Amino acid sequence: MKIMVAVKRVVDYAVKIRVKPDKSGVETSNVKMSMNPFCEIALEEALRIKEAGLASEVIAVSMGPAQCVDTLRTGLAMGADRAIHVDSPATLYPLSVAKLLKALVDVEKPGLLILGKQAIDDDCNQTGQMVAGLLKWPQGTFASKVVLDKEKQVATVEREVDGGLETLCLDLPAVITTDLRLNQPRYATLPNIMKAKSKVIKKVTSKELNVEIKSDLEVVEVHEPPKRKAGVMVSSVDELIDKLKNEAHVI
Repeated sequence: MKIMVAVKRVVDYAVKIRVKPDKSGVETSNVKMSMNPFCEIALEEALRIKEAGLASEVIAVSMGPAQCVDTLRTGLAMGADRAIHVDSPATLYPLSVAKLLKALVDVEKPGLLILGKQAIDDDCNQTGQMVAGLLKWPQGTFASKVVLDKEKQVATVEREVDGGLETLCLDLPAVITTDLRLNQPRYATLPNIMKAKSKVIKKVTSKELNVEIKSDLEVVEVHEPPKRKAGVMVSSVDELIDKLKNEAHVI
């Protein structure tokens, strides 16, 4: 069984985000980029499934400009067997990504598609659900535990919901999106990083996949969140209650 993992190149989580002067988006020039943390978790889970003997191959996929190749090489250094880059200079929104993933699934025929539940740049949390709908595959989102049964061809997914934990049993092939507590991603070792530099990354375009890329969203303006006001020390419970009632209007 093959496992396909979608990985996204995003602004590194430790970088302080700056909005462009024209408010058209976030500044990405001369900014450190890295693999989306949720995608790292997805890739780590795929690698663990393969190491347990339940999968034969892990394929990492990324979409976007040429720089996405760096993210794919990180995935190869972590242990992915192959990498595919869908070259697209245009901004890709969740529905376009879902259509491209469906096209790649039709070509590669994986038994499992794993994605991070969301990207830390746009926080959309939509692609996994959309691609599952397009493929008509069962889906397990926000997975905190995944157990595969190779003989029965099912995946048991424990997922986090507002009320606690929910357990789903999915017939394979299926789509799984990963949550933070699923695992702790490994670090790529130096020898594997060096080996990854020489590995061939397959490059395809949306045209070759017969997918039309069109923007279904329009970003009007991007603003920084308002700065938080300084905290106030109160001398008594009565004063706190008074401020919450008359100033904050929350009680």
